[in-house]
Amino acid sequence: MKRAGPASRFDFTAVLRGGDAVSWPQGTGEPASLTRRLVAQRHALAGIDLFIGMMTSDTLLPECADGFRIRALNGAGSNRRLAAAGLLDILPVPVSTVPELLRSRKIPVDIALIRVRPSAKAGCFSAGVVTDYTQALVAAARCVIAELDERMPLTAQDALIAEDDVDFLVDADGDPVLLTDPEPNAVEMRVAEQVAARIPEGATLQLGIGGLPVAVCRALQHHRKLGVHSGVVSDIVVDLIEQGVIDHSNKGADAGKMVTGGLFGSERLNRHADGNPAVEMRSVEYTHNPLVMAGVRNLYAINSAIEVDLSGQVNAEVAGTRYIGAVGGHGDFVRGAQASPGGRSIIALPSTTPDGRHSRIVDTLDGRPVTTGRADMDMVVTEYGVAELKGCSLSERAWRLLAITHPDFRQRLSASLKQR
Repeated sequence: MKRAGPASRFDFTAVLRGGDAVSWPQGTGEPASLTRRLVAQRHALAGIDLFIGMMTSDTLLPECADGFRIRALNGAGSNRRLAAAGLLDILPVPVSTVPELLRSRKIPVDIALIRVRPSAKAGCFSAGVVTDYTQALVAAARCVIAELDERMPLTAQDALIAEDDVDFLVDADGDPVLLTDPEPNAVEMRVAEQVAARIPEGATLQLGIGGLPVAVCRALQHHRKLGVHSGVVSDIVVDLIEQGVIDHSNKGADAGKMVTGGLFGSERLNRHADGNPAVEMRSVEYTHNPLVMAGVRNLYAINSAIEVDLSGQVNAEVAGTRYIGAVGGHGDFVRGAQASPGGRSIIALPSTTPDGRHSRIVDTLDGRPVTTGRADMDMVVTEYGVAELKGCSLSERAWRLLAITHPDFRQRLSASLKQR
């Protein structure tokens, strides 16, 4: 391992070859000092490919495409502006498969950029905030460049990276990527109330990030003995822990532990996780594994969607012609939760688009992606109620979904359904 000074002065021309693929962890795991340096040097590099997950920073602007070819797992977060400009080549794969795709070089990565801090375990660094496929990036890369940042929380398990696997160690000299929870709107709060009414005491939660997950957590403030097994968590989970709502006591597997692969939050969440033995950082091969979820009691997976058709097919990727979502862990958790004893899968979404012009319960997906198939569906929730789909015929599903559609769209959808 070579010490190479501040990240903002690292010379990428000395290590990159023409046609190399560069990657880094998602969200808050981005080593921002290094990635900004890479962008600044892009015109001196020859034909570099990028492989990215969800970015939440302003590192990659559309004008950066003059130096990179960009493949991405999704069009969410700040990836949306790249997708809107037609600059992303989307990989429609479940996030649970990414580690093996990296190791087999079906997703090639030559240079891995990561964030680390010193670990309590000798000979190791801690990757701190994001572990979903970080270890696989390190294993796949020819060269690993690590940004040393002691502002990160000290975490263990799959956050541990062997010092011998790091080729260059640079010092972080810029601001880290942090996230604050958005404020839910009134419709999201109404959806959340419907969701919370279906979650029993002692359930284990899987949540995403954004306004609706925040609203669901707020609606759960009178519950007790909840646990967490989730791909990512945000600051709102700390609120529920401090309020005594979450204690992880009834989980079965990993009792007493919050299991996640990503701390997508602010300094508050990082402080909670720092050296906390009740926080376990795991890869997607654990968090998204149906065999693991089958050992978790009462796992309630709460995911959203862009739209659901009247047969129960879910599109979580494309709005109109814009790629704004992801395959992500959608199908993994929909199926995994139903493998859990007492577990349920909830697809929660407002009944209309934010401007009220379009229903998000639709007659047909009309060629748009089927992210999760109708055969895996359990519950769909809008602000107008719950459609229980499991075990229902196609006609039963359609009428139940129609009942939770916004009233402005029910007549048209009903007419279309009768015609069919």
